[in-house]
Amino acid sequence: MFDFVHKQKRIIQVIIGLLALTFAVWGIESYTRGRGQSDAVAKIGPLSISQREFEAELGRQQERLRQLFGREFDPSTVDTLATRRELLEGMIQQRLVAEAAIKSRLLISDEALREVIAGIPAFQENGQFSKSAYETILRAQNPPLTPAEYESRLRYDLALGQLARSIGQTAITPRTVAQHLVQLEEEQREVSEALVPSDKFLDQAKVGEAQIKSYYESHQAEFRIPERVRAQYAVLSAEELGRQQPVSDAEVQKLYESRASQYQVPEERRASHILIAVPSDAKEAVRQAARKKAEAILAEVRKSPQRFAELAKKYSQDPGSAEKGGDLGLFGRGMMVKPFEDAAFGMKEGEISGIVESEFGYHIIKLTGIQPARSRSLDEVRPALVAELQKQKGAQRFAEAAEGFTNMVYEQADSLQPAADRYKLPLHTTDWITRDSGKALGPLENKRVVNALFSNDAISNKRNTDAIEIGVDTLVAARVLEHQAASLQKYDDVKAQIEQELRRNEAAALAAKDGVARLEQLRKGEDAGLKWGAARSVSRRAAAGLSPDTLRLIVSADVAKLPAYVGAAAGAQGYAVYRISKVTEPPERTEPQKAADLQRIARADGQAQYDAYVANLRANSDIEINEKLLRPQQQQ
Repeated sequence: MFDFVHKQKRIIQVIIGLLALTFAVWGIESYTRGRGQSDAVAKIGPLSISQREFEAELGRQQERLRQLFGREFDPSTVDTLATRRELLEGMIQQRLVAEAAIKSRLLISDEALREVIAGIPAFQENGQFSKSAYETILRAQNPPLTPAEYESRLRYDLALGQLARSIGQTAITPRTVAQHLVQLEEEQREVSEALVPSDKFLDQAKVGEAQIKSYYESHQAEFRIPERVRAQYAVLSAEELGRQQPVSDAEVQKLYESRASQYQVPEERRASHILIAVPSDAKEAVRQAARKKAEAILAEVRKSPQRFAELAKKYSQDPGSAEKGGDLGLFGRGMMVKPFEDAAFGMKEGEISGIVESEFGYHIIKLTGIQPARSRSLDEVRPALVAELQKQKGAQRFAEAAEGFTNMVYEQADSLQPAADRYKLPLHTTDWITRDSGKALGPLENKRVVNALFSNDAISNKRNTDAIEIGVDTLVAARVLEHQAASLQKYDDVKAQIEQELRRNEAAALAAKDGVARLEQLRKGEDAGLKWGAARSVSRRAAAGLSPDTLRLIVSADVAKLPAYVGAAAGAQGYAVYRISKVTEPPERTEPQKAADLQRIARADGQAQYDAYVANLRANSDIEINEKLLRPQQQQ
């Protein structure tokens, strides 16, 4: 058996300690249970992933997102067919790898498992494993875990880790290969670009009626208007209700007095400085030279104090303040490094310090102002206090009104006006919206609200939607005012649009043809009459704004003879030609850099080997996916 656990114990403790309690996966018991189920979302040979199992993992994923983004997160916004496919693909791959691990007998002994669990810091008290802490943390998971369930899942994770490591170790990266790859990564190529624009060929681009009609008939999906509605809605929120609540001067005064200590503004000072910078690792000779320079500047400052700002612009090496005559603005205690702060708060206004040494170098400080400690007045903080009191009242009123609002929009379902009148809410009207209108929906940007608006009850029966929670202390109810079924735009309405698009495509094709001809001229050493842009350096690591395909073309070009030329279609813009005028080899790497390079590339090779292994497992497995069960419930 591989010695994975013992050799990688510290890594495992960190990874499992951080992730094992958050990312619950199926254990071996799930693997063995998933055979021959009729409600399978996916079948992998004799194994299967049931709909219950898939929905449970989806629920765990959504719960993790809710913990990350808070109560306002709506799981329906990310519950799409695409995200479900991605999740299912991950489950399939794990199932394949689990089967391979079991067949290879890559199992974790009880002793090794105990050692890993005992080393997880979350389960320790005073540096020792604590059974009570272990059980408490497992019970706190969502859903709660028993020790047996957690140990089964952890054993499963470690077994898969063994397999991944053993596969990755089969990738052997010779040192010379790693060094060559790094040289290729770091190699710089100086490139200039010239564009053969498609606009100059628009007059030559001719499009006939038959072409336009053919495009319309073969691309009708582009001209289909999706189902859409115009809606009316009302929002009941603590914020809206709070704005309706009066706040008395006495309430504001009372809150202000209760927080008097919070409105104390400590003394602040304003200063300018001249900095002679010294690196923290500078040698003593460098430090002495810098100090000598600072002392010479100080003598000049003392001779002409009124020229401080002028001398700061001339000598200071602080890029943030030099152009402003050294001015640092107002600052309080704790905002500057301690030597600077001690000096500034020990000076009188207008005084100039001696040489002050800090971690940044040598400072000459002029104190330009003192703002004494004070209390912020009631008038200054009144707007914030009123807003806070209204928020408090709004939250209280919302708790009282939420149930009544919910009942009213349901019981008087033919109009939102009664609820709006009762709670003094404005009624809003949308423009045409579709199921995928996104951020254009404003407060209706919630999948549950959109699904309710496009339901049969809302469209056919013209009933209010339910009051739906879209955020903390926020409910929205809506109703359809007007509905249009999905339809196809008429040919005459889109004919001009299609003609313009086809002419642009034809012009781009003509530009590409001309660009290829010019490229051949350049390669023959002839003048192609192109206007080149400014040169820029690119590498495999630094694209300098180039697309991945264009960068790949440039870095793979033959540069045995310079300048070298390559070209590529630039979409609707035309055709781009690139001139490679210079190639700069990277500097020689140090031995520590070479060792780090080898380790990095070996990791990448190992991951690529493992990915290829998993892809091969998938390619050689009989996998069936039940698309109907995979879809979100509202689409089934």
